[in-house]
Amino acid sequence: MIFYKKIIILLLISYFAICLFMFLFQRTFMYHPDINSYDDTGIQFKFKKVEIPSTENIVLNSWYSFKNSNYKTLVFFHGNAGNLNNRIYKLNKINQLNLNFLIISWRGFSGNQGKPTEDGLYQDAKSSIRWLEQKGIIKTNIILYGESLGTGVALELAKDSKYAGIILESPYTSMVAMAKKIYPFLPVSILVKDRFESLSKIKKNVSPILIMHGEMDTLVPAHMGKTLFQEANNPKYSYFPSSDDHMMKYDIKLVSVLRDFISAL
Repeated sequence: MIFYKKIIILLLISYFAICLFMFLFQRTFMYHPDINSYDDTGIQFKFKKVEIPSTENIVLNSWYSFKNSNYKTLVFFHGNAGNLNNRIYKLNKINQLNLNFLIISWRGFSGNQGKPTEDGLYQDAKSSIRWLEQKGIIKTNIILYGESLGTGVALELAKDSKYAGIILESPYTSMVAMAKKIYPFLPVSILVKDRFESLSKIKKNVSPILIMHGEMDTLVPAHMGKTLFQEANNPKYSYFPSSDDHMMKYDIKLVSVLRDFISAL
């Protein structure tokens, strides 16, 4: 009996140690600025480099493309891994549309100072909107585009203001739900710091919204994107290709969906 009690105590101590480790180092598992899992070879860079001041004296390395004052401006919030170069293949496709655009890199990414946190990303995103407003671009002429992690940031901004439109690529319902999927054996509802509660915010969005999610997504389940779509207010549009994965293919069909959505705004 004493032996079994010792085993149980040892298991409890080990479980508590795992929980403590995950709580202390969870942002290491969430944010991956140095991971380059994208093919950016041979892709030409066509955009102007700009620096956007954010909070805590952090300056965000960003890219800006301005074509026409009559065009809407798309602001691109990227995901949790890689740098700006990894999105050039998307930006070159977006650049074919009648749009101006701005892509920011988060604190801790692409050579920026600071460490990424949920509130820090929100501050970076709000700083990008202020930067555009100083150039005379109002929110109702701005389209927010969130990629993966960036979808939660886009919805945070959209819950407080009306924008021209919102585009979500491979969105999640919340980081707690994602953590439950990856770590079902941990009390993630208690442990998760950066929660990105997208599902609770989407009803507050009053801007036209397009949700895109590949059915074959092995990272963020497609049912999360569909749940967000069901809960979103009208006008809402969707694109759920059956053969697409997490980082969606920027093929003719997807670009056509983007073009149609933008034309409807």
